[in-house]
Amino acid sequence: MRRFDCRAGLPAALILTLAFPVFAQLKVGVIDSQRAILETAEIKKAQAELEAQFKPRQEQIEKLQRELQEINDKLQKGQGQLTPEAERDLQIQGQRKQRDLQRATEDLQSEVDARRNDILNRVQRQMVEIVRKLAEEKGLDVVLDAGDMIYFKPALDLTAEATAAYDKAHPVK
Repeated sequence: MRRFDCRAGLPAALILTLAFPVFAQLKVGVIDSQRAILETAEIKKAQAELEAQFKPRQEQIEKLQRELQEINDKLQKGQGQLTPEAERDLQIQGQRKQRDLQRATEDLQSEVDARRNDILNRVQRQMVEIVRKLAEEKGLDVVLDAGDMIYFKPALDLTAEATAAYDKAHPVK
């Protein structure tokens, strides 16, 4: 049987006791970085532009989906009534439409993801600078992300201020 040695925890307890006054004096701010970024005017504008840019391709995908559904409906309704050649032709058409649909969907998703990630990464880098300036102006020692927090006082939340400061520093054209 192993014996518990309370002396092993003494150094850690001593360090925590001595460090507590330092932690008590920290000035802390909290930001929901994801919300701050997504609520910027720049992101809202970029989202609308992306939707407009990719709308024709999205409509083409929807058209392919309808055409594929029509082929599937013909196959189901014509089961036993279609000639083997007609059934095979419909199956081949369906396979082609399915491949076209899959390619179009994957290509669109890939392009949208790449564009969105480029925009988000750029805005995120700029937001870090905005938060850094806000922290310096407010004399904060630490700014934590709300996504990693279980609880914080609402008075510590800098999210709205960060979004407003970002919009002021990077106005939408």
